[in-house]
Amino acid sequence: MQELNSFKNQLLIAMPNLVDPSFFHGVTFVCQHNSDGALGLVINHPMEMTLGDVLEQMDMVPVDDKIAAIPIFSGGPVQQERGFVLHHTSDQLWESSIAVSDTLSLTTSRDILKAIADDKGPDKFLITLGYAGWSVDQLETEMKSNTWLSTQYDEGVVFDTPISQRWSAAANKMGLDINLLTSQAGHA
Repeated sequence: MQELNSFKNQLLIAMPNLVDPSFFHGVTFVCQHNSDGALGLVINHPMEMTLGDVLEQMDMVPVDDKIAAIPIFSGGPVQQERGFVLHHTSDQLWESSIAVSDTLSLTTSRDILKAIADDKGPDKFLITLGYAGWSVDQLETEMKSNTWLSTQYDEGVVFDTPISQRWSAAANKMGLDINLLTSQAGHA
């Protein structure tokens, strides 16, 4: 049996020809990738809602306006009603959390949102509604058809780079100016 080349803990950079609105000019952090498929979160498609909007729906109140203004991202087209928090791993234990790497965790429980609202949450985090999912061999097929570029996880790109610059910043980590790539394929 061939060993799986995992894209876990990598950033997928959408090629310019990927026009699906869920992924157009997107950067997706791959949280899981195994023989069952893959799961990732798009980290640069902010929604028209903020954390304050989400907290209000959950009958929670943020301690200040800065927390209320935190953007919520469209993590992908699957289960868009479900929230996901990608965050630095800490000593705090959350009700529903899995380790993604030595430094990152993915949490889906209400308790982390309460902690964030109270300004007692993780140092760095990103909140999405929905996720990107790939069935068995689907991501590998998309990689072979040049739908995505992949590069190593970079905390600065995920958490610190302005949202509008994450697509080009992720490609720059590869030494590539993605804006110079064409969306047209040539045939000889």
